[in-house]
Order: sequence, then structure tokens, then C-alpha cells
Amino acid sequence: MKLASERIQEHNKQYQQQHQQKIAALLPQLKNAEAVIQKLTDFQIAIPSWALGTGGTRFGRFSGSGEPGNLEQKIEDVGLLHALNRSSGAISLHIPWDIPGDPKAIQELAAGFGLRFDAVNSNTFQDQPGQAHSYKFGSLQHTDKKVRQQAIDHNIEVIKHGIALGSDSLTVWLSDGSCFPGQLNFRKAFQRTLDGLREIYAALPDNWKMFVEYKAFEPNFYSMTVGDWGQSLLYANKLGPKAYTLVDLGHHLANANIEQIVALLLGEGKLGGFHFNDSKYGDDDLTVGSINPYQLFLIFNELVTGMDERNMNHARDLGWMIDASHNVKDPLEDLLQSVEAIKIAYAQALLVDQPALSAAQEANDTALAQEILQDAYRTDTRPLVAEARLRAGAALAPLRLYRDLDARGQLTKERGSKSVATGL
Repeated sequence: MKLASERIQEHNKQYQQQHQQKIAALLPQLKNAEAVIQKLTDFQIAIPSWALGTGGTRFGRFSGSGEPGNLEQKIEDVGLLHALNRSSGAISLHIPWDIPGDPKAIQELAAGFGLRFDAVNSNTFQDQPGQAHSYKFGSLQHTDKKVRQQAIDHNIEVIKHGIALGSDSLTVWLSDGSCFPGQLNFRKAFQRTLDGLREIYAALPDNWKMFVEYKAFEPNFYSMTVGDWGQSLLYANKLGPKAYTLVDLGHHLANANIEQIVALLLGEGKLGGFHFNDSKYGDDDLTVGSINPYQLFLIFNELVTGMDERNMNHARDLGWMIDASHNVKDPLEDLLQSVEAIKIAYAQALLVDQPALSAAQEANDTALAQEILQDAYRTDTRPLVAEARLRAGAALAPLRLYRDLDARGQLTKERGSKSVATGL
């Protein structure tokens, strides 16, 4: 469904006065409000095509209604999100779940919604119908050269699809690893994986990036061949300047200091992208900011300062994407909430008094450093985020408008109650 700008304006009239009161009270307190609003306006978070249907667990999947049954419908859903918040201007595809039949037509459809194509993602973590060789015991690490070549060929095919759509980056996440001691020779697995990544890397266009994603566990529970940021960084350094580490918030062991990981990768110039979600126990793929919003703020503080030190453009120089599984929520509502949480944390990080923080750190003034960070975190930045949306032509209250429109009901009428999203 397409959302008319007149409907957004009608919605905004209802909340304009309340918003103006909030933003008027906040602006005098801030030194850099206009700069923050502009950065918020520019900052876009890509939506993954696989997050537009109801997710699941090993034990079951409870599909919702009106799910997008093909790539065209997924683009329409992201277009609706972007119309509501003007912060979701890109879509990330997973191949072979979302192979474009007519790349030019797909690109034109996306452009009609104001969308571009973000990183394309390969899939060697499950077997597809008609596949010649199984990935049960790994893909690029596999002992059988035929399996390894199949995985290499698939990644190169994904690059070709990305080129046709105007993408400029490839994300490689491997489920390779082992479940039991003795099952795998770690050094051989690493070398085989590196050899395969080198072939894929050689197929990248000059302006492309490769993101090597890591994960601490699952589906293998004894070892993962790209199990942490150090292993990913090893691969990226050995591959070359177009290879980077991708950080997924959920892909860490409990209580990992992700903000420190981010800081070090930025310092090395090897942080390429970021996948947002949240977790309570492990790789839970929960709504961004729903469990630990303070950690999200601390991560953004390191992202902002690290990027500024390297004169990087916040909006363009890293890949920003949500990567979550929505088991019990309407996926579009969940994505609206996630984008909002990301923008709030980003705004809070932009408000940190960095010169004062640096001075407190150099003076070993621990209490003052904590106060400076928490002063920014405790600032209600929602009016700034709403003002950025308003100036961009989006809704002041995206989730509220989504419900007022009965968007899910309309999608169900269009697609039926039994439509199931492709992918997960």
C-alpha cells in the first residue's frame, strides 16, 4: 500500500501543537540542536527483506496475516515504513530468498518508494531445493572441495545480483563450525575458509565492500569458524582493503563489551557495518533498545566519536541495518519501534559533551566522566527525532499512524490471511 502525503499531513496536524511545546522546551537546553536534527534527518537504517514476515524459533513459526509473499510486496512494505518515518530508505536482500526476476523493474519499483538497495547477503547456512551438495558440515570450511566451490559460486552469484540492483557491498555470514570436540581441525577450517573468501573477494567490483560477520554460537555450539570479532578481523586484514568486520549486536556472548569492540575496530579502520537488535540471554533478535537501551547509547557514543576522529560521514561510511526476528509482534510495528530506538540513541550520543568527557578521562575523573555520559543519556531526545521526521515529511507518531490506518488490516485484505513471507 502507498501512503499519501496528505494523510501524513492530516495526522501531523493532530499532534503539531503538542510536539511544538516539547521541542520548544528542549531546544534552549542544547548547543547543537540544529546540527543534531540535520544528522538525524540524514541517518538511514536499512530494512532486511527477511524481517518483514513473522519470525520463528526452532520450535515453530506463527505466521501473521498479510505477509509479503514476494520481493515486490517486501519492497512495498519497506516503502510504507519509509513513508512513515523517512528513516528506512534502504532494503537489504538475502539471496536466494529474494532473487530479483527483473532487476531493472525491481530497481524502478524501489526507487518509486524512495528506496535504494543496501548490502546483499549470501546464504550458505541452509540447503536449498535442488542443491547439489549439502552444507550440513559447513560451506567454505568443508572438507569436500566441491562443497566449498558451491559456496564460492553462490557468493559470486550474489555479487552479480547486487551489481544489477545498484548495491555496493556483500555480507558474508557463515554458520560453519563444529558441535563436538575433535570434529574439526581448526587450522584447516580457517585456511579453507580464508581461501574461499579470497576467491569471493577477487570477484568484488572496485567500489564494493565485503562485510565478514561473526557469531559466537549457533547453529554450531562447540566452535564457530568466524566466532568473534578477532577472527573476523583476521580474515578482513588478510583479504585486503575492501574487507571489513560487521558487528551484529546479538552475536556475542553474554555481557560482552560491544562498545569496546566497536571502538577498536573503528580505530583500525576495519568496522564496515552494524546490525541492530537486542537480547536478554543470547542471540535473541529482539526489538532494538527493548532490553538494554543504555548499552545501545554507549555503543553509539563510540560510533560517533570513532567516526568523527576519522572524519567519516555518519550516514554513508558505515552500513546500518536492522537484523531481527519478530516472533510475536506485527513485524512492521516492530521495525518502526526499532528504527525509533536507534535514532533516539544516536541523538543522545550526538549530545555528549566530547571535549568535557575527554578532559575528564585524561584527568582520571571517573565520577565526572560518568555524569557527562549519563547527562546525555537522560536527555529525552524524542522531540529531536520527531522534529527530524517532521522536516523530512514523515509522521510525528509513525506507529500511531500505522495503527490509525489499520495498515495490517489493509495488507491482509490485499494479500490474504494465509500469505507467508519468503525466507525465514
